Amino acid sequence: MQGKELRKLEAELWKAADQLRANSKLTASEYSMPVLGLIFLRHAYNRYLKVRVEIEKNLPSHPQRGKRALTKKDFEEKNAMYLPDNAHFAYLVALPEEKNIGEEIEKAMRAIEEEYDSLNGVLPKNYSIFDNKLLIELLRIFNKEFLQKAEGDLFGKIYEYFLNKFAMTGAQEGGEFFTPMSLVQTIVNVIEPDHGIVFDPACGSAGMFVQTGYFLEKEGMSSERVLFKGQEKAETNTKLAKMNLAVHGLEGDIQLGNTFYEDKHELAAKCDFVMANPPFNVDGVDKGREFVKKDSRLLFTKDEKGSVTRLLPKNDNANYLWIQYFYGYLKPPVNGTKGGRAGFVMASSASDAGHSEKDIREKLVRTGAVDVMIAIGNNFFYTRSLPCTLWFFDRAKENDKKKSDKVLMLDARKIYRKVTSKVNDFSPEQLQNLICVVNLYRGNGKRFTETVKTYLETSSNLAKETSETTHKLQKCIQLLFKTFTTYLTKLDKENNQINQLITEIKVQTEEAVELYKLQDELITEIKKSKVTIDSLEKIAHKCKSLRKPQDKLIKQLLDAINTTSKIRDNKDQPLSKSKDWKDLNLKEQIDELKSLQEQLSGNPEEEEPGLLHETEYFWKQAHWLTSRFPDGKYVDIEGLCKVVTQKEIESKDWSLSPGRYVGVDTSTDEDFDYEERLKEISIELNGLHEEAASLVKQIHKNYKELAI
Repeated sequence: MQGKELRKLEAELWKAADQLRANSKLTASEYSMPVLGLIFLRHAYNRYLKVRVEIEKNLPSHPQRGKRALTKKDFEEKNAMYLPDNAHFAYLVALPEEKNIGEEIEKAMRAIEEEYDSLNGVLPKNYSIFDNKLLIELLRIFNKEFLQKAEGDLFGKIYEYFLNKFAMTGAQEGGEFFTPMSLVQTIVNVIEPDHGIVFDPACGSAGMFVQTGYFLEKEGMSSERVLFKGQEKAETNTKLAKMNLAVHGLEGDIQLGNTFYEDKHELAAKCDFVMANPPFNVDGVDKGREFVKKDSRLLFTKDEKGSVTRLLPKNDNANYLWIQYFYGYLKPPVNGTKGGRAGFVMASSASDAGHSEKDIREKLVRTGAVDVMIAIGNNFFYTRSLPCTLWFFDRAKENDKKKSDKVLMLDARKIYRKVTSKVNDFSPEQLQNLICVVNLYRGNGKRFTETVKTYLETSSNLAKETSETTHKLQKCIQLLFKTFTTYLTKLDKENNQINQLITEIKVQTEEAVELYKLQDELITEIKKSKVTIDSLEKIAHKCKSLRKPQDKLIKQLLDAINTTSKIRDNKDQPLSKSKDWKDLNLKEQIDELKSLQEQLSGNPEEEEPGLLHETEYFWKQAHWLTSRFPDGKYVDIEGLCKVVTQKEIESKDWSLSPGRYVGVDTSTDEDFDYEERLKEISIELNGLHEEAASLVKQIHKNYKELAI
């Protein structure tokens, strides 16, 4: 399924699911689990049907008894769930309206839990509170033909989309269970979890594990290479995590527990990879508890007698407990082993915190394990607008004298894509570019080379498609001009409107000639070009210069045709009703023209970029990398990145805030995209309009309640 189709499907499913809230007066947190439960059930049934066909093909057949019955073991051997008959989605959809549908769905959930201990008490079972008609409609929506054929990856994306939407509507304690995908993907791609124990001590809905699964798949590795272990203090989130893993076909051990007071998996110094988005700035942790005072996950000091004292931050903020946990969980680099890596989200204030927290930070830096610090801008979270910082530890550095002294400071606060007026993220390419910088810092140029090559090949392929489409559009415009102008010259010359149109068409014809020159130049450039930064640069600039005059000319032509169709002749009848106008068959030509224009210029309403923009866009991504790192090797870039030593960090009071080191880029930014900025402003304005409309409604409601 293409991205455009998937977005339409997700929006349709969300609109249908949101009817549960709208018609039941439930909060987002109350209806989120039932909806996610149905997505889980639909996916499990799809997987069950697919695997059942494979199993039945290979079942041995007896001459008298025929094929034996299917067993639960048959499905488990194929990594699929065995579903009792009453848990089949088809069974639920076929239930008569007089049945209590909510009760039947609850029975289905219980039947699955009875088969699988890992899901015991996990699946939602509160469907009876919903109206029968609502549930029937929702089951029908999730039973559409394209969803019946959908497989794991698609359902994984739908599940993630719903988690995202619920987070944005404030479900599950202000969206704390859902870490924005951009940040999760950044963490996963920096630490590269490809073996051993992968642990998240604040796992929420298990997004870190899901993205690890995608990472392994992209690298051609099996998820069986890793062992997922998670801990989460909220029971609802623990259930979400288990469902999320099941939807994505992943296995993991998720334990319910408060990480401050218990280490359910007992993983101190045993993890190969640790990643998390812990709750920021938590107050009220009881540091007087014996477990906390003697916590083996914390750094420590020893006195002359060898007595150990764990480093507890003196203020009432738990950030530096979390930061120490992430280091404490990692395997140390002993006996030739690499040592573990960690990546986590942290409040930006923690990078410069003073007093006892500064002392802990100094000790961490002196271990040599602090590897990369990435500053992230505002609005990456759905429920908070503050900036954050991504921290990365690599204990393998500790035994390397040269590497242990260095830390990469990367300031990504100006790198983002605006999703809504209140939410930002990284585009896939922005993320790749940041990961390339990290890899260059680590001395690995392969990712950089492959990424630039991919960008250029993509741009080149898009340019070829642009050339073919442009040629078709040119012929289409020429034919439409010819048909239309020939018709106009036959009309009443005494009609002032027609005379004015003929004059306008002459001007447009001259503009068309200039446009054809631009188009021909673009087509020629594309045909002779080779896949290089320099050759694609000319094409990229021509693509940009072609868009506006092309769209302007098409608009003028269509406006002229539209005006002509409204002109009335002597019998006071619209020309559009006359036989000779109908014989022109303009609709077919106009439809083709609009289709080709959309392919080239995109569809702003659906936020679909066209070929002209995409060709230029991928060239710009390659240029962004090669202009900063022309030799394919790491160098410090003003305003973006700098490798600093422990001595430099000490000179800045042990600050780990990238902005204090990379400086400000004072050079003219050739890559600044004014068109993209206008789009951002438009998104911001739309957001303000929505807020204004919402406020007006609330004011009217308040006035009504006050009877004013």
